[in-house]
Amino acid sequence: MTNRRQWAVIAGVVGVLALALFVTATRFGAELFPLSIGSRAPDFRAVTLDAAAVPKGIDEYKGDVVLLNIWATWCLPCRVEMPSMERLEQELGPKGLRIVAVSIDDPGMEAKIKAFREEYALTFEILHDAPGRIRDQYQTTGVPETFIIGRDGRIRRRIIGPDDWSSKANLAFLERLLAEPRP
Repeated sequence: MTNRRQWAVIAGVVGVLALALFVTATRFGAELFPLSIGSRAPDFRAVTLDAAAVPKGIDEYKGDVVLLNIWATWCLPCRVEMPSMERLEQELGPKGLRIVAVSIDDPGMEAKIKAFREEYALTFEILHDAPGRIRDQYQTTGVPETFIIGRDGRIRRRIIGPDDWSSKANLAFLERLLAEPRP
């Protein structure tokens, strides 16, 4: 076998291995690279509920402490925790906490999401991710699921299920994060 043929065979094997690695990482990415405390918060794309929907992502909140809640209007536990999120907004919003609730309701449900917001008198930011891509990006197990993201863009806490966001423990944790200097 000539030198040129040997290199062609090696290049072919490397190409096949690279393709196999790419397919494996794409298909099993969540299992290979699980999202955990300390991980950088993945980017997402969701839109505002304005007449002209504005896309937003994690970069919109760079340097802020963010409570990112993934929810849906049909979710009963989401209905339970939303009032405490609003209380948290009233208490820590003025101190810089950004609450961002991303609905994963189906496309065309914007009116229902707006009605939900009005029913609960929610003043924090509500976004809609109709395709529900945020579920894969944040590797959620269901709704509600919440991620606390520090000023450094890293996940500091992950809560599966509803929580009392106005509890003393949650307030103390979030106030500590808000006291950290901006990067």
